[in-house]
Amino acid sequence: MAEENGGRAGAVPPEVLAFLSGRGGRSLIVKGGAGTGKTTFGLELLEQIGKPSQSYYLSTRVGDEALYRQFPWLKATEMRARILDAGKLFLEAINAGGRSAVTELPEAEQKKITAAREVMRSFGEERGAPTRVERTYLHALLKRSPMPEVENVYNRVERALPEKSLLVIDSLEGVTHKYGLEMEEFVMALQKDLVEGSNTNVVMILEKPEAGGIEYLVDGLISFVREELDERRVRHMRLEKLRATAIARPRYAVTLNEGRFEALGFANHDHTGTSPQLWKPESDQERFYSTGIPDFDRLMGGGFRRGSFNAFEVDVNVGIDDYYMLFTPTFLNFLAHSRGIIAVLAAGESHESLRETITKYIPTHVFDTRVRIADYTANETEESYIVPMGRYGRDEAVRAMSVADKAARGPENKPILEYTAFDTLESLMGDQVAIRMYFHGVRRTKLLGNLGIGLLKPGLLVSSEILNMMDTYFRIINIDNAPCIYGIRPRTTIHSISIDTTRGPPHARLTPIV
Repeated sequence: MAEENGGRAGAVPPEVLAFLSGRGGRSLIVKGGAGTGKTTFGLELLEQIGKPSQSYYLSTRVGDEALYRQFPWLKATEMRARILDAGKLFLEAINAGGRSAVTELPEAEQKKITAAREVMRSFGEERGAPTRVERTYLHALLKRSPMPEVENVYNRVERALPEKSLLVIDSLEGVTHKYGLEMEEFVMALQKDLVEGSNTNVVMILEKPEAGGIEYLVDGLISFVREELDERRVRHMRLEKLRATAIARPRYAVTLNEGRFEALGFANHDHTGTSPQLWKPESDQERFYSTGIPDFDRLMGGGFRRGSFNAFEVDVNVGIDDYYMLFTPTFLNFLAHSRGIIAVLAAGESHESLRETITKYIPTHVFDTRVRIADYTANETEESYIVPMGRYGRDEAVRAMSVADKAARGPENKPILEYTAFDTLESLMGDQVAIRMYFHGVRRTKLLGNLGIGLLKPGLLVSSEILNMMDTYFRIINIDNAPCIYGIRPRTTIHSISIDTTRGPPHARLTPIV
């Protein structure tokens, strides 16, 4: 349905889409403190789930023009038609003659209808699609106070029947405070009349983090919270209850980048059927090597500076596939520019897996001739790209690495990328030897204009010494199952790392978490 509406596939978690796309109406309360993203989420639902003529956003907090200033993307014609300013609806209803022309039924008759509706509910999906909107509970509230904008919404939902509508109310407090209603009785009216009686999806936004005991009245409950992580803002979405819907992931990190809601860390497109294409290299700017990821290049002001050594500290709950989303484009871009790679892989990384991945997008002979992997545990090898360092003494090891360096540089004697996993060096040689090797590598990198990438894992003794010498220092962390990166040097906001769905793997994108 997202494609039908021009929506952005993948912005809303699949559990929420499944919940609101099921048969029959569903009610959902969205709660959270100020600035947690509730309004942006409600508007995103309107685009992702609702159809232009069957979805409505009733705003009681701000007028429609204020919404357009805050969310410019709402100005599209079909989205403007869905924004219902409560003040304007009030005037529309007054000009149309005030309260609904439907004659209010005696209390005894209302009780009969209510009882009959409860019986009908027991038949579940067997009943046909409704052709009129139920108003039994609404009429009971109207006896105490006219609510013209609410009646207006009921009328709009009825005109869309038998098609299913989506109503987003922002906020519940705005309506109940205006008319002196108890929140529980208003939610009950929406649940009985619209959700159960008229197969309408109703999303109710609360302005506060607690629902005050009304959770049991509705089918779903989602909460938003905001926290600080290393002095950087992070928002979380918690799926607390979604009736009749399996919740594979109860928590998501979210971003409100450019005024749009996006949940992070789940695959939104299946690329298993696509054929790998040869990598088309990103251009290098003067004095920089491209990371292979345009978003990362922009974040770094052009890419990796030539002759620089760059540290990536990886958290314990970040997987190899996660951080290789960041490294693979850099490796490919270097090879596509006919520059070689010398690597010391981390524990758990596989040279076979790396070769298999890279040769999907770069000719095999390029990898075999221009990549050299120093394996300090190997004594023998049949692979040309493996340097079996386990067989050599100190002098022989220096000569072997000199030969590997020459192969990686190729006949053009181009600069190379040196990828070093320091957990391997420290575990095999001790921290002092690893630090000395690092100092030697830094001098070589700066002298020859190479690119150095150092991988650091938790608990390494060498980390403090190495980080002090690095030109850049990034942390790769996991937030709600979403791999993320942020810069310590230079300081940056947190960005999620994901596959670029417009180009497919191994292309990656960085999305700022704001």
